[in-house]
Formats: sequence, structure tokens, C-alpha cells
Amino acid sequence: MNLPNILTILRILSIPVFTICLLYERLFSALLIFVGAGITDALDGLIARLYNQKTTIGAYLDPLADKLLLATAFIGLAILGIIPRWLTVVVIARDVIILLGVLILILTSHAVEINPTFLSKGTTVFQISTVIAALLTPHCNSMKDLLPYLIWMTTFLTCFSGFQYIYIGSKLLNE
Repeated sequence: MNLPNILTILRILSIPVFTICLLYERLFSALLIFVGAGITDALDGLIARLYNQKTTIGAYLDPLADKLLLATAFIGLAILGIIPRWLTVVVIARDVIILLGVLILILTSHAVEINPTFLSKGTTVFQISTVIAALLTPHCNSMKDLLPYLIWMTTFLTCFSGFQYIYIGSKLLNE
């Protein structure tokens, strides 16, 4: 157990607290936890790279922590009516489709090396930005104007990157 893995585990443990803040509509507290989780995500990656502390468990836990936090955020914000429910379905469906694709590749004895694409990284940036803007909306009027644009851009990128992964997976299966 090294520092990057401890930071990742702390991020996972912050998810129930984040969820409680959302359920009780303590959006600013939820925002602070979400941003804190983002900071620990950046720190664990930086420390792992700088001090050569990359581990197999970290390679699995880090993206899992990110996906759990984002899925929780989208579900909670949809329940509160701050973001559209269909956006939550799009975001989670993409991740489920990617996960199923990886599972199919593994079951068909294909070597799977998971490397996020540039488009996928952009999608994550917009998903995070949408969550932050949604959490800020009650406190900042300018976010109310920005949020619809972020929602549509997040939708477009999420769908497009999902199609990109389907294309990549299809090519691997056909080889």
C-alpha cells in the first residue's frame, strides 16, 4: 500500500459523503468534496509517476474511483433535477458499453490494453465541468447560462467517444 493507492481509496471513501451532501442538497459541500476528489486524483497520478509507485491495484482502482464518483454525481444531480435524466443515462450507458466491450475482448482471448483516447479525455473534462457547473448553479447565475451548453457538449462528446470505442473494439475483434 503506497501513498497514491491511499489517496485513491480516500477518493472512493469520499463518495458516500458526497452522496449524502447531494441528497440533502448541500451542493456547495458536495462541490468541495468533488473538487477535493479531483485534487487527490491529480496527486495520486503525479506521485505514482514521479516516484515510480505505479501498482496493478492502482491501475484498476484509480479509474474505478473516477467512474464511481462521476456516476454518483450524475445520478444525484439528475434526481435533484439539476441536470436532465437522459444525460445521466447517456453517460452511464457509454461506460457500461465500454466495460462490456472490454469483457467481450477478454472472453474472446484478445489482449486488452486500456489506453484512453484523446477524445475520451476530452469527454471526461466536459463531464467533470458539467458536474462542477451544476453544483455551482444555485450559487452563481452565470453557471445557469453556461450549464445547457456544457450539457449538450458533454452529450455529444460522450456519444462520439462511445462510438469511437465501439469502432476500436470492433476492429480488434475482426483481427
